[in-house]
Amino acid sequence: MDLVAWYEAYWAAKDDSVDHSRLDLMLAHIRPGQRVFQLDGGPGMLAQRMVEERGAEVIMTDLTREATERARAKGLQASQLYIAEEDIPYPDESFDVVVSDSAIEHHFDPARSFDELARILKPGGTFILCLPNIAHWRCRLWLLRGRFPYWPASPTDFTHLRFFTLNEIRTWLADRGITIEHVDGSASLWVRNGFYPRWLRHPYVRPWYIRLARRFPTLFARDLIVVGRKRVLK
Repeated sequence: MDLVAWYEAYWAAKDDSVDHSRLDLMLAHIRPGQRVFQLDGGPGMLAQRMVEERGAEVIMTDLTREATERARAKGLQASQLYIAEEDIPYPDESFDVVVSDSAIEHHFDPARSFDELARILKPGGTFILCLPNIAHWRCRLWLLRGRFPYWPASPTDFTHLRFFTLNEIRTWLADRGITIEHVDGSASLWVRNGFYPRWLRHPYVRPWYIRLARRFPTLFARDLIVVGRKRVLK
């Protein structure tokens, strides 16, 4: 399968719709003037907000020409990069912040992605990561019933090649000198394909479930937002 061609068609058919409440959780950790690198940023919805709302200098890549050109049309510094075959073209310790938003679960070799992002991050720098939570209560119930359905727009979406829990994320980062300082969760209640019961989106219930997802992300969040700090060597 030609993965790049598949995602070229994916982005050609998809608009810039995105869960901005999830992006808000990541934006909260960006400071003005920081130099930020985002891997596989798609057409640049998060990158654009980091520039316009947080005053950061953002450099992003995507594996497709389609997404890269759309990001450039927004005025972003974007280039095409297939992380499975190419290194990130920047020296060690070049960035204050590195960001991966809902991307690494699509990578055949996530270790390479973690390695490269950690390599270009400065000591003391911030590693911001968003990954689907395979330990979500719905996924746990499926497994208890002996099932593992590939459910669209869920942690088991068929485009996901790898699956993560918070414990695994903590290990992946620690092995690269990154210590987790903050964990948040996005409920992602925009999913309307049966993954969530309809009543959870009721106006009286929705805000309470969102609070649960942020307070207990490993159980209630569809997406984990993890913020780590790279160790400073003395």
